[in-house]
Amino acid sequence: MSQLDLFVADAVLGIDTLWGGDVMCPSGTGRFIADSWFSDEPLRAAYIHPAAARLRQSGGISGKTIDREAVDAYLRGIDLPAAIAGLRKESVSCDAPRRAYLAGLADSLDVMWDLAMEVLGKGDSVPYARAVEASTARPPEPSRPAARRERIAELLGRAGYAPSQPGGLLAAVDAWRRERITPMASVKAFGQAVIAHFDALSAKNLVPYLPSELAQVPRANIDFLPIKEAWFSGSMNYIGRARSASGLPLYEASYEINASLDISYPEFEQLVSHEVVPGHVTTFAYLQNLYVRGKAGFEATVLTMNTRAATLFEGIANNAILMAHGVVEVDQLPGEDLQIGVLLALLQDDAKNQSSYMTWGEGREQAEVAAALRRDFLVTEERADKLSGAWGRHPLLGRMYLPAYRAGTEKVAELRRRYPADRVLPALYGCNGLVDIETIDRVLTDGVHLSS
Repeated sequence: MSQLDLFVADAVLGIDTLWGGDVMCPSGTGRFIADSWFSDEPLRAAYIHPAAARLRQSGGISGKTIDREAVDAYLRGIDLPAAIAGLRKESVSCDAPRRAYLAGLADSLDVMWDLAMEVLGKGDSVPYARAVEASTARPPEPSRPAARRERIAELLGRAGYAPSQPGGLLAAVDAWRRERITPMASVKAFGQAVIAHFDALSAKNLVPYLPSELAQVPRANIDFLPIKEAWFSGSMNYIGRARSASGLPLYEASYEINASLDISYPEFEQLVSHEVVPGHVTTFAYLQNLYVRGKAGFEATVLTMNTRAATLFEGIANNAILMAHGVVEVDQLPGEDLQIGVLLALLQDDAKNQSSYMTWGEGREQAEVAAALRRDFLVTEERADKLSGAWGRHPLLGRMYLPAYRAGTEKVAELRRRYPADRVLPALYGCNGLVDIETIDRVLTDGVHLSS
């Protein structure tokens, strides 16, 4: 590992550990900021420090009770500001696009550090705008659900669920969902069938636009698992550490879905395309392959939430169902039921942004936020509660991650409208080098190829 790689590893693993994450945990219940560690490099002191395990066990500074002795011991042994500063300094010698990517990573890590100090009472309050801009490269703003609501109302009316009936549009959506509910008791088998469907679509409508070397990479080597009483709707956990007899990656992942989730079949289709293929699992598998072939740097192996790269990945995932079908707009998808499901899923991500904006930008109480998400964004009661509570009020996720979904979705949709598939798809999946929500513009506008 180069000195730059060491700083990347220390900074990411250290911030992850401080907030209670465990990148080596196979379950989303144990992971947090660091999304992957598949380089085969040994874990750094930031992970194996004697205080690190105690921090992870207590939930870090995200835990209900902060183990301040463990925090102090950890920070005495691991100098996180120095690691982030070292990352920034070493990246100066990189080519311009990679340097810009690493600078954005350092900016995001700086904010996560400052948010940690705020939580610990050792630093000033982090301005909401600074947190949002660090992860999305744009200032905070409220969501605009009107157009999607109007289209959903039109489609539901044609399907026999008139929004003019008692209860209005929300009641019509609830009735539509109830009659198309996904059976969670059979979700593993059910999920595998939907994964196979989208893998076949991706082979037809995505793979031909990518370098031939990626055609043999498994796009969806995943176990689909229901779990009870999770604080998330679902968690894609990319592992990437299994190897074949010849030492090549097997690109394995797991997907844990909340067993209490109320989700219609069309929304479930969008979820699978988002989390698995050609969404997150496919994105991570391609990046792992690019790293193995020397086409991406070490930072591609330790991918991180709350960053501009994560915003791009959420944008890819939310546009994945369109890419799988080879279309650009929702109204081009086959079947109006599927269009309704995708619009509802996109409204849910608009709701994530709105939860963040109302909670941190306007200082609204949880009950008011939950009511607005249910009423204006048509989410289920379970989603309204979690997005306004466990997610929305989290000092890190609420300020940095919830806005990422909407920002990424809009950006990727815009790029797919502007550029032909043979140009935009390779860039999105890192074939010109690892990019984020900001640096991808340089790749597409200037035709720059990022070096590793």
